[in-house]
Amino acid sequence: MDDLGFAPPPFDASTALPLLQRELRGLGLTERGGVFERRGVAIAKVALDGDTLRAGVVKRPSRGSPEWTHKALKSGADIRDFVADLKKKLNGWSDRDD
Repeated sequence: MDDLGFAPPPFDASTALPLLQRELRGLGLTERGGVFERRGVAIAKVALDGDTLRAGVVKRPSRGSPEWTHKALKSGADIRDFVADLKKKLNGWSDRDD
């Protein structure tokens, strides 16, 4: 708690999950079996893991076995950073990367 007596609301992962899923669909990704894809290529995945969200992003789009990097999202700020970073990656990956 800070000097003003205000504390941020606690993070509710179960409420944040559908909001994050909507954000990912807003980036043009399609959800299939818990994995978000672009043109049939796995790009990201998110799942509820207790009081956090477990998120993963491919290092590089691949039709084969993608290599994932994982991150625990524990706050609204973590989610915003995750979405912003994914948006940058999507813009950097060209059609030939799929």
